[in-house]
Amino acid sequence: MARKKRTMPGVNATSTADIAFMLLIFFLTTTSMNTDKGLARRLPPPPDPSVKKQDDLKVKERNLLQVRINKDNQLMVGSEYLEVSQLKAKAKEFIANPNDDANLPEKHVKNIPLLGGDVMVAENHIISVTNDVGTSYQAYIDVQNELVAAYNELRNEAAKAHFGKNYAECDEDQKKAIRDFIPQKISEAEPKKYGGK
Repeated sequence: MARKKRTMPGVNATSTADIAFMLLIFFLTTTSMNTDKGLARRLPPPPDPSVKKQDDLKVKERNLLQVRINKDNQLMVGSEYLEVSQLKAKAKEFIANPNDDANLPEKHVKNIPLLGGDVMVAENHIISVTNDVGTSYQAYIDVQNELVAAYNELRNEAAKAHFGKNYAECDEDQKKAIRDFIPQKISEAEPKKYGGK
């Protein structure tokens, strides 16, 4: 009598995919993921092709505050060295020019109806931030935070003076009026390498 060849039964793998999928879902829902944090910056709109390009945009020296960070994370504001903790006060004084100082940004009259009509603004100011290629990321972020905090405090003060509430509590029209009164102008230059190889 001839022997019958025995065949090996196959392994049922239909539930393997289900198990793998359930494990994947489990790990996705229980694992916390780090979220990237960045700087809130709005890029300028693209240039209008119908407008002739200006090659030389000149900024008066009094309207420009230069903030430089070197490779050793030292901060130079204008012509003096400051600690990062001193930057906010210096920036607030520069942006607001409360005493109409001739060495700080020039002021002019601007009509902002929600703020009572004609007000004096220093909207031509620019804060230029330049850092060295060796500057640490933390030093760069610390400087940016102080500058944004200066604008936020000035806007809060203006909102309290004109509307009796914080800037965050204002409606959109009131916020726009405050932004027209205190526009945020931070310019970032490409990192440079000062000295060394």
